[in-house]
Amino acid sequence: MNHQQSNEGRQDDESALSDFLGSLMDYTPTIPDELVEHYVAKSGFQCPDVRLIRLVAVATQKFIAEVATDALQHCKARQTAVVKDKRDKQQKDKRLTLTMEDLSKALHEYGVNMRHQEYFADNPSSGVDPASREE
Repeated sequence: MNHQQSNEGRQDDESALSDFLGSLMDYTPTIPDELVEHYVAKSGFQCPDVRLIRLVAVATQKFIAEVATDALQHCKARQTAVVKDKRDKQQKDKRLTLTMEDLSKALHEYGVNMRHQEYFADNPSSGVDPASREE
């Protein structure tokens, strides 16, 4: 009897999976199929099944949404800490400013390490070889 229940559960799972994959044919993901196909092919995987491409697109969209939500939480925490430090000043602007630091922290939680550039150019001649500069 336990074996029969296991088979019935498996059939239910297969039926649900089949229904889900079928529903992907009617769904238009935020990330275009062509973009997903490009990166899937670039990684060495070829798949003619549009349902699988859309499944990858949905998973990618979910990942991006979770990272963005986590980065927003880091941003709110950082700006709340700044407001507590500056209680004397009234903050008129309630807009949040998402920084690369917020995004980097959120990505790090998912095992993605992001490195910042060593410097940002303040003027057009920054980072240029001193011998090639016209002075």
